Amino acid sequence: MAYTTINKSTDYFNPIKYTGNASSSRDITGVGFQPDFTWIKDRDGGYSHILGNAVSGNNKFLASSATSAESTDSTKFRTFVSDGFQVGNHNGVNANSNDYASWNWKAGGAVSGNTTGSGTSKAYTGSINGTSGFSIIRYQGNGTSGHTIPHRLAATPSMIIVKRLSAANNWSVYHKDAFTSQAAPGVLYLNTTAAKSNDTNVWGTSSVTINSTVFSVGDYSGTNANNSYYIAYVFAEKQGYNKFGSYVGNGNVNGTFVYTGFKPAFVLAKKTNEANTAWIMLDNKRANSFNPIGVRLFANLDAAESTSSPYCDFLSNGFKFRTTDNNSNDANDTYIYMSFAEAPLVGTNNVPANAR
Repeated sequence: MAYTTINKSTDYFNPIKYTGNASSSRDITGVGFQPDFTWIKDRDGGYSHILGNAVSGNNKFLASSATSAESTDSTKFRTFVSDGFQVGNHNGVNANSNDYASWNWKAGGAVSGNTTGSGTSKAYTGSINGTSGFSIIRYQGNGTSGHTIPHRLAATPSMIIVKRLSAANNWSVYHKDAFTSQAAPGVLYLNTTAAKSNDTNVWGTSSVTINSTVFSVGDYSGTNANNSYYIAYVFAEKQGYNKFGSYVGNGNVNGTFVYTGFKPAFVLAKKTNEANTAWIMLDNKRANSFNPIGVRLFANLDAAESTSSPYCDFLSNGFKFRTTDNNSNDANDTYIYMSFAEAPLVGTNNVPANAR
C-alpha cells in the first residue's frame, strides 16, 4: 500500500478555479500557499494558456499552446501573493464573468550556481522544493551538446519541461517512460499534437545524462542555443504525492485502470505513438464532486473547455478513462501521464482516501 510522508498534498500543489471580474489588478487567493509556478487557462474562450513563475519574475509569462518567447504584460500574469497570485484585466485571465482554471505549484528555496558538462559553463538560478520533488531552473545555453544543468532535487527527475525564453521554439518534454535509449532518447512537444520523436539533439547528441544531480541538453536551439535563456520545470516522483508513468489504452468505455497510489487532483496525459492527439488536462476542481469527470482542457490548444461526459473517473488510488477518445484511450496505444494527489491512499496518519 502506498504510504506517503506528504499527508496534505495541497501544501505543495493545488488547483483553483475562479470567475473573472475585469479589474486591472486582482488577487486570486485560496491556494493555501504562495506559489512559485502558476498555470492559468480561460475555460470559456479561446485564449492562450498563461504560465508564470517566480524565477522569471513579475509580469512575465509563457503560453504552453505557443512557441513564442517569454512576454512581459501586466494585464495578464502579474505576481504571486501569500495565498495565491495576481492577474490583470486581460480576457485570458480576468474577463468579467468568464470562468478560469489555475494549477499552482510550490517550490520556494532559492538556488544559484554554474552549469557543468561540455562547453562553456554558464550561470543558473532557480527555486526548489526537495520535499515535493519540484524545481524551477532558469539557465543559459552554451550551444554544446552535453551541457548539464543542475536541478538540485537530489532525486532523478521523472519529467522535465523546457522552454526557450528569448526566442520562439517548441516546449521540449522529457518523460521517463518516453525515453527509449541513449541513441533514441525520446522527446514530446507540449505545444503540438506530434507523437514522440527520437530527435537526438534535444537532450544530448551522443548520450543523455539525467540523474539525481543534473539533466543534459544537446545542441538543439529549443534547449541549448548559445547565450539564450531557458526555463526548466523539473519533477521528481514522491510516493503518494505525484506519479509519472504510462499506460496502454483499451478502446473501451471501461478503460484501463491506472494506479497512482493516491486520489488524483490533476492528470495531464498524451499519446506517444501517434500524432494528431492533444495533451489532456483534468482536475478535481472544475468537475462535479462525484464521478465521472467530463470537463477537460488541452495544454497545446487555446480552445475553451470541453464538457462531454463521461470522460474519466478519479478513484481513491488512481484513475480510469471512461471513453474511447483517441486522445486518452485508443485501443493498444501508449500514453504517458503526470498526476498530482488530492489525498494519499494512506498517509502516515493512517487515514485512507475515498473515491470521488
